[in-house]
Amino acid sequence: MIDPLRRSLSRSVGVLADLPLPRLLRPAFLRVFASMSGAQLEEAGLPLNQYGSLGEFFARALRTGCRPIDPDPKALISPVDGRVQGVEVIRDGMIVQAKGLEYPVRELLAGVGEELNLEGGVCMTLYLSPSDYHRIHTPAASKISEARWVRGRMHSVAPSVLTRKMVLPINERCVLRLDTDQGPLLLVLVAALNVARLIVNDVQPNWSGLIEPALMRERGAELGRFELGSTVIVIAPAGMVEPDASLTPDSVVRMGRKIARWLP
Repeated sequence: MIDPLRRSLSRSVGVLADLPLPRLLRPAFLRVFASMSGAQLEEAGLPLNQYGSLGEFFARALRTGCRPIDPDPKALISPVDGRVQGVEVIRDGMIVQAKGLEYPVRELLAGVGEELNLEGGVCMTLYLSPSDYHRIHTPAASKISEARWVRGRMHSVAPSVLTRKMVLPINERCVLRLDTDQGPLLLVLVAALNVARLIVNDVQPNWSGLIEPALMRERGAELGRFELGSTVIVIAPAGMVEPDASLTPDSVVRMGRKIARWLP
C-alpha cells in the first residue's frame, strides 16, 4: 500500500472513531468491541455510557489504582501497557529491530540528543496493541527539554510486520528528551497505520525544538496518548540503567511496573 493510501486510511479510521455513539447503544457497542479486541472494560475510568465515541474509549483513562507505580526509587518504570518487542544494546550505532533487520539509532532520533554518546546504551521497544491502555506516562521524574516531530510513513508496527520490514526509523514519530537526576533519557513515540493522531500534553503537534522552560513531570505522570495501537521506544546512554531480567521478548508489561533499574 503506497503511503498516501495509508494516510487516507488512517484519516478514515480517525473519522469513524470520532462518530458519535447513541447513548443507549454505547454500553452494548463497547462490550462487543472489547470482546473482539481484548480490552479490559472493568479498568475503564468511566461508565460505558459516558464514552461518546469509540475514539474516546480508545483514549480512556483508567480507574484509580489500576496501575500502581513501583515504589523502588531506583526503578525505571514502563511508560505504557504493552508487550516487549525487544531489549537491545546499541552497537556500532545500530539498533536491532528484528533478526536480520537493524537501523541507525541516530536516524530514529532525528537529531535529538545528538551530543549524547549512545554506544553501549540500552534500547527497550514496547508495542501497544488495540486492546491496550493507550495513554503514555513518564518513566522517571524528569524535565522534558526537547521535542521533535518527524513526518514519516504510516506502516503497521505489529510484531509480525517488524520481522520482515524496516518500519520504526521511517514511520511518523515524536522524539522527546527527558532530563532526569540520573541523566538523559530519550523517548520515541512511533505512530502507525490507523494511528494518525499522537498527542503529547503541552507540546504543540508538529512543533520541534528546545522546550523553554522545560516541562516538569513526576514519575508516572501522564505524558500523552495514542489512538489505537503503536510503539514506544525508551533509550538510555551506556551505564545508566540495567534492564529487568523479566523483560523478555513478547512478555507483557504494565504502566508503572519496573522495566530497568538505575545504576549507581
